[in-house]
Amino acid sequence: QVQLVESGGGLVQAGGSLRLSCAASGGTFSRYSAAWFRRTPGGAREFVAAISLSGGTTDYAESVKGRFTISRDNAKNTVYLQMNSLKPEDTAVYFCAATLSTLLRGSYDYWGQGTQVTVSS
Repeated sequence: QVQLVESGGGLVQAGGSLRLSCAASGGTFSRYSAAWFRRTPGGAREFVAAISLSGGTTDYAESVKGRFTISRDNAKNTVYLQMNSLKPEDTAVYFCAATLSTLLRGSYDYWGQGTQVTVSS
């Protein structure tokens, strides 16, 4: 089964950018759909973005469309989340997830530990 490790979180001012990375190991990463979720300070888990096996299809939450971009490099077993024009309400713990399903908004079976993103106003 695949293991996921996120990196790239940190503290940034509103309007700034961050790029999160999720490194996968223990499986053939190109067999997995991948996604980013976040857990807000209030405790809610939110879908952020997802990407298909080859990267040809992506899906975004309305709240991040036009600001965030998900991508993947299967040769490096890594999925990325480029976050631009960050807002204080983007503050959350961001999690990488993977699934053998092709349903991008379906259930995800494998999860990373999370990386904190804090956006100051």
